[in-house]
Amino acid sequence: MFWVLLLLPAWAVAGIACTRLCLAAARAAAADADSAHSRELDLYEAAFLSGGPARVADLTLVSMARQRRLLLAHTGWATVVDPRGQDEMERSVIGVIGPEGQSRIAPVRASAAATDAMRGLADRLVTAGLAVPDGTHTVAAAVRRVRLAALVVCALGAAALALPVPTDIPRYLIALWFALPLALTLSCLAIARIEVHPYSAWASPAGQRLLGAFARRAGRRGAAATDLTCVAVRGVRAIGEPDLRAAFAHREEYGRLPD
Repeated sequence: MFWVLLLLPAWAVAGIACTRLCLAAARAAAADADSAHSRELDLYEAAFLSGGPARVADLTLVSMARQRRLLLAHTGWATVVDPRGQDEMERSVIGVIGPEGQSRIAPVRASAAATDAMRGLADRLVTAGLAVPDGTHTVAAAVRRVRLAALVVCALGAAALALPVPTDIPRYLIALWFALPLALTLSCLAIARIEVHPYSAWASPAGQRLLGAFARRAGRRGAAATDLTCVAVRGVRAIGEPDLRAAFAHREEYGRLPD
């Protein structure tokens, strides 16, 4: 009966992961009901909701480089040309580059995420109900846990079937017991896919709707607006210039800041 000792953690892992997913979806729905729907996003807000502080830093660097106020070398270095930032975010980026006016892009990107300007942007979006508060269990994170739980159940089931079992217990019955928690995880993933997809680590459901409207409006404004909009929504992979895209190939991952 050693297989029973493996079945219990399989149920526990599946049950906890699915419960967290349900709670995260319920919190997202409650926040969506209380959030504002009539406002428009600017580029920085759209970048934050799409990719967090890292995306905002990338957008700022690209925007300044396009205006020839910042040089981004294909070797991964940023050099300040115009030290006068046009807004709070640009001034923050120039400040983290340092008094020498030159720094590698990776530490600039990391340091910009911790500036007061970035925290203020995040706080405004969270207050408006458009961004997920830091430390909150997001639907995206909960979905990843359910996927992991499904793999754990499969692994435990395979281990149970590999163990010697009493001759009076058919192996298909053991497989059936492990199929139940696996079915639980897969059904939760299917429901989440239907009800709350796309998953976002940064934007609430209301924020995701505004992101869609933002991209549609930018598409009607012309190529220049759409170019920076693509960087805000899709990241640096949307940059058309090979040299400028190469500059960001030297970035380093840091903390909770995915591209």
